[in-house]
Amino acid sequence: MDRGGAWLDGRRVTAPDARGAAGQSLTLRLPPGGVYAELELGAGDIAYEDAWLIALHKGMGWYVGATPWDVVGNALAALGRYLGRRDGTAPPLHLAHQLDRDTTGVLLISKAAQANGPLTAAFAGGHVEKIYRCLAVGSPPEQSEIRSGHGRSAGGRWRVYPLDEVGRALPAGGGRVKAAHTSYAVERYLEGAALVRCAPHTGRTHQIRLHMAQIGHPLLGDARYGGPSAYAGRELPGHLLHAAELRLRHPVTGEMLELRSPLPPLFAELIGL
Repeated sequence: MDRGGAWLDGRRVTAPDARGAAGQSLTLRLPPGGVYAELELGAGDIAYEDAWLIALHKGMGWYVGATPWDVVGNALAALGRYLGRRDGTAPPLHLAHQLDRDTTGVLLISKAAQANGPLTAAFAGGHVEKIYRCLAVGSPPEQSEIRSGHGRSAGGRWRVYPLDEVGRALPAGGGRVKAAHTSYAVERYLEGAALVRCAPHTGRTHQIRLHMAQIGHPLLGDARYGGPSAYAGRELPGHLLHAAELRLRHPVTGEMLELRSPLPPLFAELIGL
């Protein structure tokens, strides 16, 4: 209950004196592997901050928001605790976008309600330029455009579909197949891998991971989509995808923002092998 993993009839239990009634369904959700994520932030984790926005250098293994088993060990909650310690109180925080747990890099968060609407519109409308860098298996062509359909599979996982199926209704309330478009360029070829710069022109879940796997070059560490769990004799803690840059109009001032996060040490180490 302290971590937010107790649920009554599908609603998270938040009151410490909450009681269940006869006939209610109690669900206890436990963290994967039985270990809760513990995350505390410091000044070095801040990539950018002004009166309305704050951006983090997100680390690998960070959940960005609450999970069904935990409301404590995530970036949004940890940022609130840090700002509370630093400033005496934490502002209302709102995620501008999502990053997968193991994706590193720029994570943008609003600190003021007046920024939320314009930010949501900018991301939804494709007005945010995103640059990712990843380590992919093999030797992909120097540059290419990848276009496909995108949606849920019959088992619920995300997958690509043929481009001519965009718009097709998926079964069991799965929505419709949507268009996905990524362009990429190889920055550097390595031994059995490549450092790749990717620009997603649509914002589909796992888009870069799926598209690189689709062309036969899944990301290092991305076991879900066929990537190896080790490289050069080293076990990898997760998929190697880094949100390197965000470029957008400030939602309040209108000025152009360019937010960057340097490659994490693991990338630098592997590139130097």
